[in-house]
Amino acid sequence: MNASEALGLPRLSEGLERLEPLLTASVVTGDSFLDDVTTHLIAAGGKRLRPLLALAAATGGDREPTQDDLMGGVAVELVHLASLYHDDVLDEATIRRNVESVNSRFGNLVAIVAGDYLLARSAAIAAGLGTEIASLLADTLAKLCQGQVSEVRSAFQTDRSRESYTAAIAGKTAALTSTSCRIGALTGRLPGTEVDAFTEYGHCFGMVFQIRDDILDITASEGELLKPSGQDLAEGIYTLPALVALADPETGPDLLALLGKPLGQPEREKACAIVAASPGIAAAVEEARSYVERAKAATAGVGIPELRDGLARLATELLSDLPA
Repeated sequence: MNASEALGLPRLSEGLERLEPLLTASVVTGDSFLDDVTTHLIAAGGKRLRPLLALAAATGGDREPTQDDLMGGVAVELVHLASLYHDDVLDEATIRRNVESVNSRFGNLVAIVAGDYLLARSAAIAAGLGTEIASLLADTLAKLCQGQVSEVRSAFQTDRSRESYTAAIAGKTAALTSTSCRIGALTGRLPGTEVDAFTEYGHCFGMVFQIRDDILDITASEGELLKPSGQDLAEGIYTLPALVALADPETGPDLLALLGKPLGQPEREKACAIVAASPGIAAAVEEARSYVERAKAATAGVGIPELRDGLARLATELLSDLPA
């Protein structure tokens, strides 16, 4: 998915180009080793989805971003990057964005501390944007941690509830997309009702984004994912498709016999096949669609018609590569 193209607002791409050197400059310390670590994933590129959302809210896609708009985008992207540093340690990942992961190249301890450094830089930038944004970002960091802890605690629990799953992804994913939109709306000095509309849109967008990712972990190929499919199942993270499959009387018993422990490659493939053949995929796609509708409803509060249409199109585009 190309988010800039889906939005259909060319000036947002120009804003992202201006943001890129600011993102690098925000983490450069003058220590050559630390700079290599902190800029490692920045140099590898990325969609920059969260700063794109922030800039869209701030500028409406029709004006030049201010320095505050750009730095709001930098702050949310640094939080996202920090989460990747920490996630790769937890997952023992070796590749991220087609390059060697930070933990693989520099070691777990350096990856953790460097992730903490990115969070510190984000907090400092947010403080420079005012107390409201600083407080918002601090609350978001807390939600990210709560979501991650909830997911870790539920690992290998075959009786995990759908409510637990929803709460976890609301914290670990949707909290930051929601905050990205809200920070942009705040730096753009939008009316309160529009700030709230962007905030709701960002939450719903993040929920769709994560549910989509969880579906593709089951249905997409290793080549499409750039990682082994079924990784969540192998690591004991039972997402919505698996939870529905477990509750189904047809597929539940066979799946239950496999889960509850780490999976090797043959067991992973078998578990993926069971979930893919179950009602779990269709149920998860339907859940994603419901959040897309909520996201589109939230855009009614966005003042600029072109941006309103672009945001609705962007949310809908998330469904484009999911099973029908």
